[in-house]
Amino acid sequence: MISRVWPVVAIFVRHIAVPSALVLLLAAPQISSARAAAEEARAPWGRLITSAAIACNPLTHKIYAVNEGAGSVTVIDAATGATRTIQVGREPISLAVNRHTNRIYVADDGSASVSVIDGASDTVIATVATSRLPYTIAVDDAANKVYVTHTYAGAVTVIDGAANTARELKVGDADGVIADAHANTVFLTTYEDPNLRILDGATGAVTRVAIGPHTWGMALDEATSTLFLAHTAAGEIVAFDEKTHAVNAISVGKIPCAVAINPKTRRLYAVNYGDETLSVIDLQSKKVIATLPVGKHPQGIAVDAKANRIYVANVHGDSVTVIDGASNTVIGMRDAGKNPYAIAVDEATGRVYAANYGAPWVTPIVDAN
Repeated sequence: MISRVWPVVAIFVRHIAVPSALVLLLAAPQISSARAAAEEARAPWGRLITSAAIACNPLTHKIYAVNEGAGSVTVIDAATGATRTIQVGREPISLAVNRHTNRIYVADDGSASVSVIDGASDTVIATVATSRLPYTIAVDDAANKVYVTHTYAGAVTVIDGAANTARELKVGDADGVIADAHANTVFLTTYEDPNLRILDGATGAVTRVAIGPHTWGMALDEATSTLFLAHTAAGEIVAFDEKTHAVNAISVGKIPCAVAINPKTRRLYAVNYGDETLSVIDLQSKKVIATLPVGKHPQGIAVDAKANRIYVANVHGDSVTVIDGASNTVIGMRDAGKNPYAIAVDEATGRVYAANYGAPWVTPIVDAN
């Protein structure tokens, strides 16, 4: 990551306030004090951003969402609708769930810490100190490890889920992180870095594979050990074979920024922020089989594999587009909160929730199915 230099793209700018219409892949000037101004402005294009702001524990049917400006996490029981709020550190930005231990890990960007929530009592049971500016987070539930990226720390924090202790791995800055629990492997990306970093969870060794710069959203197809990455500048999805390290590209729309997989239908969905579409990709042929219109500047996505529904958060449309995966048609548009940017689904109940940039921080998507 280039220090204090950010791409001028509304969905990707994390610390610099820019107009929402400015959607160009250009380098911004170096601005050392931009973060404070952007945070004060609280504009959606000047805020920290990650699709890991909301998650579901499918075993308890609870939804967890960060409330960045309030220093808290909202918990919703999808089965009953009961809601509660848990105070965590300052400016929580992302979270991840360990389904095996029923622990929820919250990256507190403003406190340089990770709050550990017990999912049974929904209380904070530990606060783990990290390097500054923790950003996004992933859990390897098989190894009971938590991986936390940092904006400028030059390292990744690894938390032992049993002891709630942390150590640093000096593997460089990172934006994106995803863990493959089956292989004890962690994938790391940085927006400006053309290399995908593959971290061996057992040894800490790092392998680098060139995939091209300006990647953002990631999704792992566990069935084929293939990692899919949104290559924003090139308008393509990069398919990376975890076993052979082969790299292939699939052309999609403009500025793809988020991806999701339906493992049952073997479909990959790519959100194209730039031309406000959704690309539907057949995973067997690795070809686009449909391109669907969505809302204004789509950014987040979630798949309900059970109902075969796809939900796209339209960050500047204050809406969620609902898509029928069987017919590849848009069912309709549902109201969301102000600037929805991430979505979580509880497949057992069919409940869908969107994370927003301001209060209400999380909203149910009514009659989504």
